[in-house]
Amino acid sequence: MKLDLAPGCTLVLVLMTVAPSRTGAVPVPSPLGALPGARGCHMAQFKSLSPQELQAFKRAKDAFEESLLQKDWNCSSRLFPRTWDLRQLQVWERPVALEAELALTLNVLEATANSSPDHILDQPLHTLHHIHSKLQACVPAQPTAGPRPRGRLHHWLHRLQEAPKKESQDCLEASVMFNLFRLLTRDLKCVASGDQCV
Repeated sequence: MKLDLAPGCTLVLVLMTVAPSRTGAVPVPSPLGALPGARGCHMAQFKSLSPQELQAFKRAKDAFEESLLQKDWNCSSRLFPRTWDLRQLQVWERPVALEAELALTLNVLEATANSSPDHILDQPLHTLHHIHSKLQACVPAQPTAGPRPRGRLHHWLHRLQEAPKKESQDCLEASVMFNLFRLLTRDLKCVASGDQCV
């Protein structure tokens, strides 16, 4: 049976029959949140920490410096040299470097807290864990998801990775504690400022 349809009706029928099969074959685009660099990366809140949070870190650092007077320690190398400056890295590399710096800091401070009878590190550890959880949304989940670290970033990441194997716990603790305020007030602020950190 032949139907005499106006050209416009034929076009509509063709589109209606073709469109469902075509949309079924087209891959569903990823939502914006799943794209690299847009996965809920919200670091602007960390441009500056509250006075209460900074005070908790200061108390922990002061207590650590006091305990140093009772120890006979000698650390020759500086894990975080003065030349360590996230501004020397590309914007996408900075969260990767900060994440490694923060992960090492957390590992060392947690080991310190476990061997310490007082709870002076509880609040700083809570704050650092919160920052670390937010920061992980800004770092590619796997190295294959983005550009591979090279140059200065590769050197820094390797240095942080090797530190626990090469340094004593006391020296790691000293390095992390003396770097704490630079991490919080300079490195974190730089990552939170994005491409405005120059």
